[in-house]
Amino acid sequence: MRHHEISIEWTVSQEDSGLNLRSYLLMKKDISRRLLTDIKFAGGSLLVNNKQSTVRSNLAAGDRVKVIFPPEPVSEFIPQSSVDLSIVYEDKHLLVIDKPSGISTIPSRDRQADSVAGAVLAYYSRTAWPATFHAVNRLDKETSGLMIVAKHRYAHDQFAKKQRMQEVKRQYTALLHGEIRWFTGMIHAPIARKDSSIIERKVDESGKEAHTAFATAAVTNEASLVNVSLLTGRTHQIRVHFAWLGYPLVGDKLYGGSIYHSNAHLLHASQIAFTHPFTNEIHYFTSALPERFTTCSLFPGQTNGH
Repeated sequence: MRHHEISIEWTVSQEDSGLNLRSYLLMKKDISRRLLTDIKFAGGSLLVNNKQSTVRSNLAAGDRVKVIFPPEPVSEFIPQSSVDLSIVYEDKHLLVIDKPSGISTIPSRDRQADSVAGAVLAYYSRTAWPATFHAVNRLDKETSGLMIVAKHRYAHDQFAKKQRMQEVKRQYTALLHGEIRWFTGMIHAPIARKDSSIIERKVDESGKEAHTAFATAAVTNEASLVNVSLLTGRTHQIRVHFAWLGYPLVGDKLYGGSIYHSNAHLLHASQIAFTHPFTNEIHYFTSALPERFTTCSLFPGQTNGH
């Protein structure tokens, strides 16, 4: 099967007229030097007005610049997976996926279990897309909801830049133990790895700064449903912050939540919004709460025993 072409095109503006192709790509289009080297020597192409060009070529207003990216080597450490992908949106640069709980973003060290990465690579194999897996945001195995996957290395670089500038807005929904006392709030507490664990995190003054905003959606005397926004992206940030406040996530056995009501922590990536790095279109996606939330006996509106 013939592979698809991973490429992108631009029209040179009057402002950029006179730049050579190298300067245009590095300075104006934020292509990294390493990626530009790979384009030149690892199977990519640079074209100006549909003609092969060198990085020394000078550009004029109205010129059409096309970059064809080289095929990407696929990691041998990510086995393809047969798990079904729920694709919410797709174009030539990105996928938005609605991940179920119980599936890891990337495979564990034994590489036996299904993963989002393996499912994406299987999808790429079926559709002849010559790229590897690039997660823009990762979700814990038990966390469900929306994920962005960049479909090539340059797209991942551009989304990483947006992430650093907090231009990818994500909202989560969590079910917490206890009746939270605030309608809205902001948690400012640094997070560090726990010395005795390679997985567990804790609030610690020596850690990296972490900021979490929340708004209460519904409460009972036993539980609180909250919508949460991340201003930083630390590992287990939502789980650590609410456990530190005394409201661990329902089902979060690592951070003190009871598994009596749920055998997996109740955290769902419910909304994601961003301006597309290549089209400048605003994208906004939502994902409804899964049944594991609404059937939990602690969920507001449920009656105990259901």
